[in-house]
Amino acid sequence: MAYISIWPDILRDSYYYATSNPYDKYLKDININGKTFKYYDLNAFGSKYATSNPYDKYLKDININGKTFKYYDLNAFGSKYDRLPYSIRVLLESCVRNCDNFQVLEKDVQNVLDWETNQKVEGGVEIAFKPARVILQDLTGVPAVVDFAAMRDAVKDLGGDPDKINPICPADLVIDHSVQVDFARTPDALNKNQELEFQRNKERFQFLKWGAQAFDNMLIVPPGSGIVHQVNLEYLARVVFTNDVLHPDSVVGTDSHTTMINGLGVVGWGVGGIEAEAVMLGQAISMLLPKVVGYKLVGELNPLATSTDLVLTITKHLRSLGVVGKFVEFFGPGVAALSIADRATVANMCPEFGATVAHFPVDNRSLQYLVQTNRSDEKIKIIEAYLRATKQFRDYTNAEEDPIFSEVVELDLSTVVTSVSGPKRPQDRVSVSVMKKDFNDCLTNKVGFKGYGITPEQMKASGSFTYSDGATYTITHGSVIIAAITSCTNTSNPTVMLGAGLLAKKAVENGLSVLPYIKTSLSPGSGVVTYYLKESGVVPYLEKLGFNIVGYGCMTCIGNSGPIDDNIANTIEKNELVCCGVLSGNRNFEGRIHPNTRANYLASPLLVIAYALAGTVDIDFETQPLGKRADGSSVFLRDIWPTRAEIQQVEDKNVIPSMFKEVYSRIEMGSDAWQALDVPRGKLYGWDVNSTYIKKPPFFDGMTKELPTIRGIINARCLLLLGDSVTTDHISPAGSIARNSPAARYLANRGLSPREFNSYGSRRGNDAVMSRGTFANIRLVNKLSSRPGPTTAHQPTNEPMDVFDAAERYASEGVPLIAIVGKDYGSGSSRDWAAKGPFLLGIRAVIAESFERIHRSNLVGMGIIPLQFLEGENAESLGITGKETYSVQLPDNLSPGDMATVTMDNGKSFQVKIRFDTEVDLTYFKHGGILNYMIRKML
Repeated sequence: MAYISIWPDILRDSYYYATSNPYDKYLKDININGKTFKYYDLNAFGSKYATSNPYDKYLKDININGKTFKYYDLNAFGSKYDRLPYSIRVLLESCVRNCDNFQVLEKDVQNVLDWETNQKVEGGVEIAFKPARVILQDLTGVPAVVDFAAMRDAVKDLGGDPDKINPICPADLVIDHSVQVDFARTPDALNKNQELEFQRNKERFQFLKWGAQAFDNMLIVPPGSGIVHQVNLEYLARVVFTNDVLHPDSVVGTDSHTTMINGLGVVGWGVGGIEAEAVMLGQAISMLLPKVVGYKLVGELNPLATSTDLVLTITKHLRSLGVVGKFVEFFGPGVAALSIADRATVANMCPEFGATVAHFPVDNRSLQYLVQTNRSDEKIKIIEAYLRATKQFRDYTNAEEDPIFSEVVELDLSTVVTSVSGPKRPQDRVSVSVMKKDFNDCLTNKVGFKGYGITPEQMKASGSFTYSDGATYTITHGSVIIAAITSCTNTSNPTVMLGAGLLAKKAVENGLSVLPYIKTSLSPGSGVVTYYLKESGVVPYLEKLGFNIVGYGCMTCIGNSGPIDDNIANTIEKNELVCCGVLSGNRNFEGRIHPNTRANYLASPLLVIAYALAGTVDIDFETQPLGKRADGSSVFLRDIWPTRAEIQQVEDKNVIPSMFKEVYSRIEMGSDAWQALDVPRGKLYGWDVNSTYIKKPPFFDGMTKELPTIRGIINARCLLLLGDSVTTDHISPAGSIARNSPAARYLANRGLSPREFNSYGSRRGNDAVMSRGTFANIRLVNKLSSRPGPTTAHQPTNEPMDVFDAAERYASEGVPLIAIVGKDYGSGSSRDWAAKGPFLLGIRAVIAESFERIHRSNLVGMGIIPLQFLEGENAESLGITGKETYSVQLPDNLSPGDMATVTMDNGKSFQVKIRFDTEVDLTYFKHGGILNYMIRKML
């Protein structure tokens, strides 16, 4: 229940929003012990001040297992509630429960209740939403904890109480992005990789362990435990919160694949790190009420098809329909046949088809999964009783329960065929039956998402090298160099993991093997996966093919694929070969997986092994064998492919609750190395000025209690002129630190050798490294530069420079900066450094044809102005070269949806839309960013 206990702060803080406080009329004098004090007489507000949540009248008692709980009875809203999509019912419940008429208004409740009408409103209807919890992974979690520590310092410096800076909303942080595949194909690969992980990340891990004791309401899951989204699914998810008032679990996370939890019926999505920090501090998310696409599933999957094939099919379908900013909710009889792991696989790929969530409401299968994953009987009974009482429990076979949707699309599961996606984007699905032709077409197509521009003469290119085993091997276009069973997408799914194990068993029994130079790896999503792979007896066969367990984390999918043999790398580069990576992941953008795998394909774990066995993607599995048996007969993929029934039999026998109980009973303890970490105590962090991992950020330097003056942008230069589909992989530092980069020079100047550089991900707590790595992707195409990569041209000299060096020079000249970009700017993973980095480079505004939802929010959160070209206009149509100077005049009384004029020094000007979509966006911008706003609120 929410009580209006924060009204005094609202009145006092009105100072920041007006030249004179409009509530000074309520000031009164009070005499205490002979002294006169002033105070705001809140009784002037009458009943609204005197009462609690106006929806407390809907509170009811429910008795479950002899215990009485309270809950908000949403049925009181009648037929309007019954017609709402199930995902929208979660938003409604949150608004009802958190209604305080400040952050969450009665108008928000009514707007959600009137979803059927409001979702059609041009420009959208704004609502406030308070998620039940926040989840972080370490790459995005470290900077969040760094910011919290720096905010404590800032509050102290401004005369406030630093202890006020604590997560108010429960926060879980899983360390899973730090381990990389340095060692593979050996029995000791796991131990060696984990040892290196601790060596490289000791400072970061110490800092996080400090945070675990310094901050209240924050759980840290140590490294080696599993991938954040799988741990969330198997252990952290509440489904229903049982404290105070029963309410649905909901979550935002600092990783875009937070959406995976929707497979279990928990509404969740990825947000930027700075937005997540605000939620942790008790702030509501301001969002536009989404359209909800009903995705109807009918029929059954082909016995040979996998959930990976299903998700790649759905990804291509929904990306082509256009669902950015929308919720997708699955319904229909076909859903009932999907396991929770299958649903989670689909929900995981939600960012790849562009939706905000891909939701599967809770049903009986969800409850069965909770039993399987060792949730208590008492908790499961509470979940079922509460969800049934509030009509949030689904029977997918009952069409009478189907709600109203914005639009409905349908997929017959029987039409799903074995597929991969690539070579450069997850939405570019290719049926395996035509993969050989598609790859060869890609080679000769002009350079683009489906093309490499290889000439007829280059098509026959090949190269030979001597490997460590002393043998000589030849590789060509299409040769597989990396084959990784990795990522939250598939390693959470016992069906495809056990399927891969059974395929490996049959392959070995038929005499097949994987070429020794292919970097094969297996990184399970949790210890439970290892448990059931061992129990089912398939591990020896996986290891025989080189798929040894190398670590518990994202690894290859996030770009932590580690090095490949120098001889292979040199051969690829010398002969300009398009060699391949095949992985069971969710992202395959250029430059992400490995610099030497120019083509990368997403595939099921079974197909990862199949292509590793083939050694190339240039193969037709129907007509070309994988190899020969000892008797000389051919072995085709169809000979070793297990059926869904075979896999299900093994799964039913080996995936049992006791595994989950044993693994998760010790998850918070961590390894011996984690337990041995020496951690400083205290509420304020003792920053080490010599640390190259953890550094106090400059975001609050010079901050005052008073609001800064809002000014336009005068005579800015364009640092980058970019095209369409620039992802956060292009913007945010990720992967290895190149030895010739500004970040490398910074580290070298501090006495580090190249082998100590580590990755950008591991150094996200150091703004000096991260700002130098912003826009450092080797595939970045900046039209101000003559070649791909992290370079630009300083103006007006036109001198070619690294992006960071140019920004530093502009800063010394006192010149503000902008970036001019194309469509879908900032798509991909939700990375706060994709906004923090540009801010530190001095970029004041980004002018784009369109923005990805999360990234636009992050730009606002850092005080960067998102400006959008008018429909039909772009840099090319307006004749912008990037060499002009640009001035942006902001309106005097800035409001959401306002327009601005951009004037160039060549006399031309054009109109842009200022993408402050809500009043909250404006508030954050006026404060210089969301964290600055929160600091002032805490004083």
